[in-house]
Amino acid sequence: MTFRRMLTALLALAAGPALAVQAPAPAAPPADPCAGVEFHEFDFWAGSWDVYGPKGKQVANSLIEKVYGCGIRENWMPFQGGGGGSLNIYVPGAKHWEQFWIDSGGTRATFIGGLKGKEMVIEGEWGGPLVRITYTPNADGSVRQYGVQSTDGGKTWAPSFDLMYKPHAPGTPFPTPQS
Repeated sequence: MTFRRMLTALLALAAGPALAVQAPAPAAPPADPCAGVEFHEFDFWAGSWDVYGPKGKQVANSLIEKVYGCGIRENWMPFQGGGGGSLNIYVPGAKHWEQFWIDSGGTRATFIGGLKGKEMVIEGEWGGPLVRITYTPNADGSVRQYGVQSTDGGKTWAPSFDLMYKPHAPGTPFPTPQS
């Protein structure tokens, strides 16, 4: 065997295993942690809203945003008094929604609940009483937010607030949420 053939054979043997090694398959993209339908049950509340009281007078604006992939953030901007807001998320391990509310008066509350039919119903203590809030999407694109409260641990309930969220007209100025 000539030197040249021996060198070629050695090089082929040395390169063979290297050529046989395949590049690792590309990793599958991570699963979307918010892909489940449960994470989108409250999406009907997202939007820029003009908010009306029970007598039909506008009382606030509210910007409800889908954030962080899985969350819903509320920016409550009333015409009277200070503002506030909430963060909302579906908790898969507990199989329920949680809302954490804070406002400019230092009030905070945590509500827990979920979808009942087409309505989102959450409940928690808010400044003392037990409060249940029902969000109802309407055929005209509006959302009703209706609250009842109980001062006897849920034995009896009384109306607390009744608000109608109507979509803010496109192309008209909308207030910027305050921090």
